[in-house]
Amino acid sequence: MADGDRLDEASVAERLTLVDELLERLERTPGPTAREAVEAVRALAEVYGEALARTLDRAGPALAGALADDELLGHLLVLHGIHPEPVGPRVDRAVERLRRDLRERGGDLELVGIDGAVARVRLSAKGCGSSTAGVLAAVEETLLAVAPELERVEPVQEAAAPAFVPLDALTLRSPQPQGAP
Repeated sequence: MADGDRLDEASVAERLTLVDELLERLERTPGPTAREAVEAVRALAEVYGEALARTLDRAGPALAGALADDELLGHLLVLHGIHPEPVGPRVDRAVERLRRDLRERGGDLELVGIDGAVARVRLSAKGCGSSTAGVLAAVEETLLAVAPELERVEPVQEAAAPAFVPLDALTLRSPQPQGAP
């Protein structure tokens, strides 16, 4: 395939969806031929993963970063467990992209932290035109795509602002006698 014949992102997504569908059907098909076909696909994926790992071994930091920044290559590097960048910076970058989009719609997003395999986010979807649950689902899908090492994304509720209580309301007053002015 020549450079001019490269697949655009939509075509890549279509083919990945097709591959997933075909593999799911193949895995449900009984018999030794189906099992061998699935095993052949797994072995081929392992060989491609090894080729990517060797490419990264020979690449300098600039090329490794460029490969990791490419959406398709970045996903493949994550899939094969060889992404050169740790989970935290990948998630930070994805949150910042999502945050810009949410702010344009009146919402906000903040990464509170990553605890083991759980990313915790603070989400405000006010004025976004979508339910908070829908926005959270989109956030989770995006973060798990850039960091499949994560198991889930959990929302963190904002702490309620403390109520203001005037100091004089807290001081003890001497009781006034009944009927006193």
